[in-house]
Amino acid sequence: MGRRLVPLTLDNLPDLPQRCRTCVFWELDPVSGQAAVKAGTPELEKEAWISAVLLEWGSCGRVVYVDDVPVGFVLYAPPAYVPRATAFPTSPVSPDAVQLMTAWIMPGYQGQGLGRVIVQTVAKDLLRRGFKAIEAFGDARWEKPACVLPADHLLAVGFKTVRPHPSYPRLRLELRTTLSWKEDVELALDRLLGAVQKEPVLRPL
Repeated sequence: MGRRLVPLTLDNLPDLPQRCRTCVFWELDPVSGQAAVKAGTPELEKEAWISAVLLEWGSCGRVVYVDDVPVGFVLYAPPAYVPRATAFPTSPVSPDAVQLMTAWIMPGYQGQGLGRVIVQTVAKDLLRRGFKAIEAFGDARWEKPACVLPADHLLAVGFKTVRPHPSYPRLRLELRTTLSWKEDVELALDRLLGAVQKEPVLRPL
């Protein structure tokens, strides 16, 4: 089985699931996001966001291929590029961290260690760029696939709560710990990434 993790660019953006290419939950603030959906331009806004981040900051995601079939992806960026983050009660993300926005693995490819490979690849990328951690907002009341990652699954793969909240705690993963992970975190990571589908919902606080 040939695995490749390729930096996300405008060229391979079409390899993301359709619902993800047209979702701007994280990329725009709530008001702008609603306006983009109403205007029918979320896909253009997504492309513009990725283009801007690539030009100003650099790589902000990875696409996972198995035997040349796109089976997953991860998206991340410094909090300055993630307007939706300010809408969370546990913001802001720490200045030494990059925000894990969303990630996903196709159901048929879960349980094969891809989750661990994805996170370790992101960790190595960010360590080279001088960052110390990944932070994410978790959904403590997660019930179904949504844009916000389930808090329990983040905790299961090594994230620690840095700011608790009954609905949306902020969690942190120290990057250096990911480089020495054992096989026993694979299942938890695959469960985490497999559970995520980008649906633009954020329940009222």
